[in-house]
Amino acid sequence: MLMLRKGGHRDLERYYGLMEIDFDSEELLGKLALHRAISRGDAELLIAYDEESSLEVAYALCCCRSLYGYVLLKYMAVFPWYRGKGLGVQTMRLINKRYAEKQGIIAELTEFDDPEPDHLKKLFKFFSRFGYSEIASDYRISGTTAHVFVKPIAGKEDITPVYHRVLADYYTRILTPAAMSRMIDLKPVKKSGE
Repeated sequence: MLMLRKGGHRDLERYYGLMEIDFDSEELLGKLALHRAISRGDAELLIAYDEESSLEVAYALCCCRSLYGYVLLKYMAVFPWYRGKGLGVQTMRLINKRYAEKQGIIAELTEFDDPEPDHLKKLFKFFSRFGYSEIASDYRISGTTAHVFVKPIAGKEDITPVYHRVLADYYTRILTPAAMSRMIDLKPVKKSGE
């Protein structure tokens, strides 16, 4: 049975190399920024492990402080040698359970080049399976389209009018102003007729 534990700075040092493999360099936040976010309590590094063997199988970085009651699931991945065994599904269930008292969970899915052509479609299907739905957004990470998916829990169904505030709240705390302007392009969605 899988369990989640909260990781610390040593864990981030061990996992950052995997994050560099799993995520495009243009979307991956710097290691120092992530250490700072963990130190301040702005982010949690969650590690999924098998309770019986204590083997670690997956990780997720969640941003959970002061996001108007929402959680940003920034990064989540199963170790390459454990993929295809349903561990991503189990990890997602644990993450959803961990944040069951929040307003909802937000996930960003980016369109960076991927060697697997259907990867983005598979991610859309995976998140949809857990009740996440895409909202209208005008959002880019390092110039690349980022799709915003939301799983409402106790909050509103549609956070389209305020998603840019929720995400900006996180990024302005974790990134320097120069890094923020270089990496994040986050605008409110214009209403039809504007």
